[in-house]
Amino acid sequence: MSNKLSKQLVTLARQGGGSFKTVSNRSKIASRFSERLATLNIQIRDVSHIKTKHIENYIRSRQEENISSRTLQNEMAAIRSVLSQGGRNILANPSHEKLSNEALKISGASREGKKIAITDERLAEVVAAVSLKDEGVALGIQLARYIGLRAEEVVQSAKSLKTWKQNLAAGENKISVVFGSKGGRARDVTIFEPEKVMYLLNQAISYTNENNGKLINKPTLHQSLDRFHNVLRENGMTGVNSPHSLRYAYSRDAVNFHVENGMSRKEAEALVSMDLGHGDGRGAYVARVYNRMINDE
Repeated sequence: MSNKLSKQLVTLARQGGGSFKTVSNRSKIASRFSERLATLNIQIRDVSHIKTKHIENYIRSRQEENISSRTLQNEMAAIRSVLSQGGRNILANPSHEKLSNEALKISGASREGKKIAITDERLAEVVAAVSLKDEGVALGIQLARYIGLRAEEVVQSAKSLKTWKQNLAAGENKISVVFGSKGGRARDVTIFEPEKVMYLLNQAISYTNENNGKLINKPTLHQSLDRFHNVLRENGMTGVNSPHSLRYAYSRDAVNFHVENGMSRKEAEALVSMDLGHGDGRGAYVARVYNRMINDE
């Protein structure tokens, strides 16, 4: 198997666009796909040589490793993106007779996941432990909790801390998340605990002033993201309490905030969907997934 195919697929993966994390994940899947074809003794050197059976064999081999259908759906989405960038539009068609999720027997997996909103008690424990290792990461997870930030947004938040502080000081209850947002789409976020967020912003600004203007003090974005995730993983933020549980907690409290201020729950869920960067059409998804803790109580 040639290194040429691997390089070509990774290049096509990068051309597909999206957030840093999306492109990174797609590139890893492209590389894995190439490596697995070599393991299966499929000798091709160009994306134009990929056939239906090659993709079928790849998915089958992953199924034999007990990889979940949800993960395989994500892998097929990445492979389709690569194929599309390489001009293989027929193979990239999600409704392909042999390569649809249904045909590959990877359909039907729930998108709802198993995470729940992190509790304040658990967050306090994590913050105390993480502060001993990396104060910037500790501040980052608290900003994620009360602003609803994704990991990449946390890492790049140093560019916006002073602007956010100015917004809150002017009495606004919205701030704009610009850097690191998914797909490069800026969004306005509701701040329901302005005093707490203002305190965190002051702490974070002081920290970045002493650490090269960065919240996670690493040379590159990739290294900063790795540092953020590794420190949290080492301190128990996995499974139901993975970093994404911070956004679940933000969502729960933001919906309650809007309801307490006169909105219907459906209106609040639609607004929080936009706060999270999903768009107003996914309010039902927010209700079903992010705010499952409310519905279960």
